[in-house]
Amino acid sequence: MRVFKFGGASVKDADAVKNVVSVLQEVGYKDTLVVISAMGKTTNAMENVVESYFNDKNNLPTAIQEVEEYHQGILADLFENPQHPIHAKVKLLFEELKGFLAWNKSPKYAFVYDQVVCYGELLSTTIMSAYLNEVNIPNTWLDVRSMIKTDNTYRDAQVNWERTQAEVVNHVDMANLNITQGFLGSDDNNFTTTLGREGSDYTAAILAYCLNAESVTIWKDVPGVLNADPRNFENAELLEQISYREAIELAFYGASVIHPKTLQPLQRKEIPLHVKSFVSPKDPGTTVGKGVGIVPKVPCFIVKKNQVLLKLSSLDFSFIVENNISEIFKLFHDHRLKVDMIQNSAISFSVCLDNKFKGLQPLLEELKRKFKVVCHEDVSLYTIRHFNDEAVKSLQNGKSVLVEQRGKETVQLVVK
Repeated sequence: MRVFKFGGASVKDADAVKNVVSVLQEVGYKDTLVVISAMGKTTNAMENVVESYFNDKNNLPTAIQEVEEYHQGILADLFENPQHPIHAKVKLLFEELKGFLAWNKSPKYAFVYDQVVCYGELLSTTIMSAYLNEVNIPNTWLDVRSMIKTDNTYRDAQVNWERTQAEVVNHVDMANLNITQGFLGSDDNNFTTTLGREGSDYTAAILAYCLNAESVTIWKDVPGVLNADPRNFENAELLEQISYREAIELAFYGASVIHPKTLQPLQRKEIPLHVKSFVSPKDPGTTVGKGVGIVPKVPCFIVKKNQVLLKLSSLDFSFIVENNISEIFKLFHDHRLKVDMIQNSAISFSVCLDNKFKGLQPLLEELKRKFKVVCHEDVSLYTIRHFNDEAVKSLQNGKSVLVEQRGKETVQLVVK
């Protein structure tokens, strides 16, 4: 069995949905499990629904209506018959969403987030499955929440691998085409959980691991894994081959093509990962697998924007040692700030953080009780794997470098 993953850009409108069908017809779809993300920018729109629910109830009907109208537009373009059963299925999903928001009593943002945002994937896969049937490609729609079992860490759930393995084998029809959702799971009480933003790649890897799949293919709007994001860097080059180890390094530092968690389960069973273009499906793309580092061997540029740089020093000029650092990292964990780079000396400690869960302000209040704190917001963290002097100079030009850290193969710069 093969596992395919199509992201939001590949199903953003009716033409994109039709193109997915063309890709499947061109490369084959038997013995295939297809993981599909929410359509286009639906996850962002669903996050707006959650935000309205908590902070602007008057806007809530409008926020939901925008999502509904977007999907209705796609339905109108895909299905000529206004009485097609897909319309009732989509209507029911929106009724479920509105029903949850009406009866929910939980004040926990992360819990509500997962119960609401999941409808993006449920809608996209329901529509995709119906359209495939419409063009005579029979398929089985699967609810991934019945397969991927997790703990109840909402918005960043951890997989229960033993239970997931059993459920996946029990649910997947190995001989046919299967359609399911990315990003989602469920806890012991069958409440929806999510695996973190951009977690659909990880979903594909989990399912591939459990099925002993022959390969995973991530279909993108780029020709494969590039040595730099073309939105931020000029003259990006295609990487034809990448080892698991190198891909994990790139993902860890923030390369956006492959989700950081995706590679570990694939590496354990040596399942190759292909990253290919849904525009040109027969092009070779990039293969991630066992063996060589990177082909061709060129510097790889990664940037993380909207980061926070903290510089901490002790109020009494004493050393910052193990007990201080342990306390600091516990605070990062408690306030859900992800550490992307650290640098320390005897009396100071610098750290670049991702504030995606908005825990910075309460963190600063606690840190300032024990440390002198200098905070730089809205900085960018640049990482270059396999750097050379020319690559480093290209990033330094015209920028204020706040922190620079070099290793044997990697250099990181925090710039303003």
